[in-house]
Amino acid sequence: MNTADLGLPVDVPSTALFTDQYELTMLRAALKAGTAERRSVFEVFTRRLPHGRRYGVVAGTGRVLDAVENFRFDADVLGFLRERKIVDEETLEWLADYRFSGDIWGYPEGEVYFPGSPIMRVEGTFAECVLLETVILSILNHDSAIAAAASRMASAAGDRPLIEMGARRTHELAAVAAARAAYVGGFATTSDLAAGFRYGIPTVGTSAHAFTLLHDRERDAFRAQVDTLGRGTTLLVDTYDVAEAVRTAVEVAGPELGAVRIDSGDLLLVAHRVRQQLDELGATNTKIVVTSDLDEYAIASLAAAPVDAYGVGTQLVTGSGHPTCSMVYKLVARAESGDPGAPLVPVAKKSSGGKTSLGGRKWAARRLDEDGIAEAEIVGTGPVPPALADRQLLVELVKGGDVLTREPLDVPRDRHIAARANLPLSATQLSRGEPVLATEYVTERPGGENGSAVQSLERPLPPGPGSL
Repeated sequence: MNTADLGLPVDVPSTALFTDQYELTMLRAALKAGTAERRSVFEVFTRRLPHGRRYGVVAGTGRVLDAVENFRFDADVLGFLRERKIVDEETLEWLADYRFSGDIWGYPEGEVYFPGSPIMRVEGTFAECVLLETVILSILNHDSAIAAAASRMASAAGDRPLIEMGARRTHELAAVAAARAAYVGGFATTSDLAAGFRYGIPTVGTSAHAFTLLHDRERDAFRAQVDTLGRGTTLLVDTYDVAEAVRTAVEVAGPELGAVRIDSGDLLLVAHRVRQQLDELGATNTKIVVTSDLDEYAIASLAAAPVDAYGVGTQLVTGSGHPTCSMVYKLVARAESGDPGAPLVPVAKKSSGGKTSLGGRKWAARRLDEDGIAEAEIVGTGPVPPALADRQLLVELVKGGDVLTREPLDVPRDRHIAARANLPLSATQLSRGEPVLATEYVTERPGGENGSAVQSLERPLPPGPGSL
């Protein structure tokens, strides 16, 4: 059962304190200034991909929806804020009734993204939107980093399944989120039971070296495992001598032995030797699973080895060297007054050092070449060009505070496979390179023949009110 799909609460009573203090102090000041109710648009995007990465993967969207629904200031939370004098009584009264009542649009989970892609757009009053900044970024930055690493590993593994087994290498709650993101990115199973319970991800697991060491003889350990789990189990064969362990494993389980696992040594060499030995012993259908600090490069190096599955831990849950996506949550448009009908004004800070942003409420579409392969990410403001109308990427996730839909986890997983397949072939190369798609901007400008112009991400528009 996928409990998240049923809309059950997250693992904490409230997500309201998954925030930074300055969001509450901004709220307090905006309430006093009379600007808190101004209609506002915030967008989540990243200015660049991690160095050398060719695409990003959107993951964590379903968890964001849970977090928004559970963003409630209950009595205990309000008591904490009052005791610490973080906000005044007027603000506490406002928070007591907080319910997000705005709209959220976003790239569907599992979709790929590029620098400048408006991955999520949050619309409502300034007050209700600003409070969600930290929790949204916390989820999307973490989960998308894991999913991107998982996607690269899945691409390197080809048709061979991947097992997520990194729970012991990260925070206990982050481990559950990591297993979920890994599944979206292409992993087949997880060792983490909490992830299986929460999200319905298939779980696997047999034994560790401790089980072999517990017994007087390796044969006794194998016999106990086979007697309990059946001949189709996976036996760990590198506690002592691999060749002797493989021989013993087949003697105990017979040629019906499900698999052997190798967790150390020169995996390429050992895998070839084990495959030959298994075949000579008549265990031609016994599979070989390899683990041991694998990453996408190690997996790719084993492409020619007789390996049937990979188990990945540390490198996966740490994003294979990039544990965050550097996503930001920026105000891009706001009304000039609290009147619900007041028009939106584009806003963006002026900044140097690569932190320039573009104002305006944005849409995004992906342009395809004549073969149906993606060739550019188009981000724009104003009307969507007719040629891109059926290629838009953002979908409505929340309307008037209500979550519109929740997807079983297999849906974003399949979506990612399709999205990655729609990219140029170079997207799956592990060598470092630039994003596989360029990001172009279509922006409204007064005058001109058609009122729009295309401008690349490398030459951003001058930011600020009215810059569009």
